[in-house]
Amino acid sequence: MNTKQEIEKIKEDVLTCKKCSLHKTRNCPVIGEGSYQAKIMFIGEAPGAQEDKSGSPFCGASGKILDGLLSSVGIKREEVYIANILKCRPPKNRDPQESEINICVPYLERQIEAIKPKVIYPLGRYSMNFLMEKFGLKEQIQQISKIHGKVF
Repeated sequence: MNTKQEIEKIKEDVLTCKKCSLHKTRNCPVIGEGSYQAKIMFIGEAPGAQEDKSGSPFCGASGKILDGLLSSVGIKREEVYIANILKCRPPKNRDPQESEINICVPYLERQIEAIKPKVIYPLGRYSMNFLMEKFGLKEQIQQISKIHGKVF
């Protein structure tokens, strides 16, 4: 299966997912978007209200900040891949629950495997913790403000 086919399969699986209660309150799951050949992948925590309406990650206020940062270093949003730990918005933008993360993270792992980025940037403490544990760096986890900007 090629990358596009795998991403489409993940999309189908997420659209029909009912493994946790978040599917009951979502408008639109936010699966991810960007280049299937991206060398850079950004991983957020969960969709916000704007993302839940559009199905597009980082399309609200945080998306404008991300777009500005990318532009400032000469990278187009279309050249990267953007996904989230959770594909559905938690009610009232509450933090993701561990059980929800455990249920949803296999979709993200499949996205990482399909895209094969060279660099993955976490955008938040939940995505940072997930990535550091996934790549054997659990003992180096600290508050995000203490390790912000470090390369692992």
